[in-house]
Amino acid sequence: MLSFVDSVIISAALLLLTGVLTTKFSSRFGMPALVLFIAIGMILSRWIYYDDAEITQLVGIFALIVILFQGGMQTEFKEIKPVLGPALSLATLGVLLTTAVIGISASWIMGIPLEQGLLIGAIVGSTDAAAVFSVLGGLNIKQKITATLEAESGSNDPMAVFLTVSLIEWIQRPEIGLLGMLLSFVREMGLGLVVGVLLGMLSVFIINRINFDSSGLYPVMALGFAIFTYGAAEVVQSSGLLAVYVMALVVGNAELTYRKTILAFNHGFAWMMQIVMFVLLGLLVFPNQLSDVAWQALVLSLLLIFVARPVGVMVSLLFTKFVFKEKLLVAWAGLRGAVPIVLATYPILAGIEGGQMFFNVVFFVVLTSAVIQGTTIAPLALKLKLVNKDKLQQPSLLELYALGKTKTEINHVQVQKNMPIIGIEIQDLNLPDDILFTAIIRNEQIITPRGNTVIEEGDTLYVMSSKAKRKEMKSILGLEIVGEAKP
Repeated sequence: MLSFVDSVIISAALLLLTGVLTTKFSSRFGMPALVLFIAIGMILSRWIYYDDAEITQLVGIFALIVILFQGGMQTEFKEIKPVLGPALSLATLGVLLTTAVIGISASWIMGIPLEQGLLIGAIVGSTDAAAVFSVLGGLNIKQKITATLEAESGSNDPMAVFLTVSLIEWIQRPEIGLLGMLLSFVREMGLGLVVGVLLGMLSVFIINRINFDSSGLYPVMALGFAIFTYGAAEVVQSSGLLAVYVMALVVGNAELTYRKTILAFNHGFAWMMQIVMFVLLGLLVFPNQLSDVAWQALVLSLLLIFVARPVGVMVSLLFTKFVFKEKLLVAWAGLRGAVPIVLATYPILAGIEGGQMFFNVVFFVVLTSAVIQGTTIAPLALKLKLVNKDKLQQPSLLELYALGKTKTEINHVQVQKNMPIIGIEIQDLNLPDDILFTAIIRNEQIITPRGNTVIEEGDTLYVMSSKAKRKEMKSILGLEIVGEAKP
């Protein structure tokens, strides 16, 4: 007979294994994995009674910190810089327009006060990066579109959080003025940006200079900095989620030791947190209560997909260089995911009348959005001819780790067009004895570097040196040192 502890452990193991295996089905059917994770939670709710919104919110926020940190670390600033204006417009004006359209519609359809309708609009206002890119999978969507969606989904969460919290305060304290809310927004976003930049720079400084006996401690330190960034931002009453994303951008775009180790750890940990979070959210909903709001929620979901999101995108991108079909794909790729469902717990914890009803409506909207849009994004991108013909470059399978005890590291550099070392033999570079080529990835093959090996465009060079020689190596090669290989 299994004890209670053993039963919980075995159940947790089965839950994680089931969650991982369902991702295979989600990618095959072009559906966001969150749908299947939520479905697992809803099925388990038949045997497990769970209604703790506070624990769910705590787990959800922690999961969002990990997901945003992972997403920001993998985002190259040089790629999002050209689309930063459109992305920020979508993250602010787009969210406001979505909130207004859905808020007015919810008030009329559900027969609730306007401020409560706007609260529902604010909760479903943000898009979800993990859901979008899990659906796009291996498709090589045009860089401008993927960069825009990535930057938007990373920066629109704070806007949705701010609107949700502000509207809850407005419902509870109607005397709060619009000017006060506006000033609060400027303060929260501004301070969040500053906190993120400062702690990002501090994180890079410490990670690059400290030497642990085990490389496995570096991912823990990096994640600790991300969590601390959220806490520090909240202490000074600014946007914690924005601070985490900005901090991750700073860390991810710096020359960072143990980059691959950090990214590999966080990639797996982010998936685990998604599984736990969405299963908990599935447990929190009671399927029999969804039927009470099914038709209203379905109408709101269709309005969100076909009216609110397109209006927000078209207006936000009005004075940009995006053509109509690009705007159409951006509009259709506005999947809802983790943030709206986590935000839907806020009215419950705040004691807002009808809080559980809000949660059920938002839950239904997110689920239908993920199913309808998630299964059609890839075919639409192909139909609109917004997929690059060039083969999507897969990351190197070679795993290399810096050696902490010897203060030695292995960097990788990508040989790009017009770089001066193209066509030059390695022996002609006159490398010092303590700077060594360890491997070259060419056409998905590993090549052993020799003195007469000629460097070609597209090569990935793995170079070993001491940390102290990093700048000298960078100068000799004339290449941009990226740090450890990205997974």
